[in-house]
Amino acid sequence: MVSSTVYGVEPFLDQVYGTLKGYGYEVWMSHKGTIPVNPKKTAFENCLVAVEQCDAFLGIITGRYGSGLAPGENSITHQEMIRAVQRDKLRWFLVHRDVTVARELLKQFRYKRDGSPRALGFKKTAPLEDLRVLEMYECAIRQDLPLPQRTGNWVHPYLTHAEALVYIQTQLENPERLKASLAS
Repeated sequence: MVSSTVYGVEPFLDQVYGTLKGYGYEVWMSHKGTIPVNPKKTAFENCLVAVEQCDAFLGIITGRYGSGLAPGENSITHQEMIRAVQRDKLRWFLVHRDVTVARELLKQFRYKRDGSPRALGFKKTAPLEDLRVLEMYECAIRQDLPLPQRTGNWVHPYLTHAEALVYIQTQLENPERLKASLAS
């Protein structure tokens, strides 16, 4: 399953889909309409069921946050990523470099001296649409755990789509390796 916001990165998602299909995977991606849909469930419910049922999960974090059910609620992409981590899915994550730079720049403003979160008046910008994008990244790197306890926390930064595709190729071009990981 590929989880990502869609708007603004459609051509890149088309490349990711084509690449993974070329390796022989059945690719579930909402952008391509390939997520199995139960007509009795909402779109968001179907996406979360897909996370539960997928064998492997590729999360792509861009500066866009995506849509949620109601204002202030986590976007579906965010919910998918949380669910993949909670269920300890076999997973890979990519993060656009702008997100990692924004996180470093905003770190001093996001937390009080005692480490508790601070409310920020943040306005949408081109590189970062919503501060919760940083929370998606922090979920993926498993920031909630001490470093020695973090597994599945590799989140590969990319600047260009070509760089992201190299990572995808390296990690996923061999479906037999993925099957072996699922079996272990």
